[in-house]
Amino acid sequence: MATIFITGSSAGIGRETAETLVHMGHRVVLHARDNARARDAEEAVPGAAAVVVGDLASLDQTRALGEAARDEGPFDVVIHNAGVGGGNSPRTVTVDGLERIFQINALAPYVLTAIMQRPARLIYLSSGLHERGTAVLDDLQFARRRWDAGQAHSDREQALAGSPHQRRRPRLDKDAHGRVARPRPAAAGCRDPGLAGHQRRTGGPGDGAVLETA
Repeated sequence: MATIFITGSSAGIGRETAETLVHMGHRVVLHARDNARARDAEEAVPGAAAVVVGDLASLDQTRALGEAARDEGPFDVVIHNAGVGGGNSPRTVTVDGLERIFQINALAPYVLTAIMQRPARLIYLSSGLHERGTAVLDDLQFARRRWDAGQAHSDREQALAGSPHQRRRPRLDKDAHGRVARPRPAAAGCRDPGLAGHQRRTGGPGDGAVLETA
């Protein structure tokens, strides 16, 4: 039995994954953006060990979420599934003054990974849109460029696709005498899961369709 944490698991792909893993006998901790979604998650996956709450559009809540999740660990696997789509949505700035898609899809997984105890395996869910992404390092949040929600989403997917390579830092373990033992890197991977069958999305990138699982 493994202990697994899944972000964005109150609906969609995250919830389906949680249901499957619980049925397989694993200990699963869910994540929801707010208390209402947490109640929905508890009802949908009654076998889950716990639900932790935090809005990834807030750095304060993301930090608190990481600490709450850390208390439920340690985890064998952490699945970073939460994210928001682009469509034709306007550029939105969070309470932290950051572009919303950037903060939720790219920054939040990084913050959570830094706060939580390192699991044996990290999984980042992205999509094929990363192939359309561009790395404009001096304007990651479209502060100067003309806003394009679809492009912003693709850029974040590209960033997620590179996340496993950035996060394969050695994990330092100690032996029985408190000495640092041989470092072991955490296994990390990025996957395109497709769309969950019960989550509706119409059209293609840039046509106004929005998929949100945070």
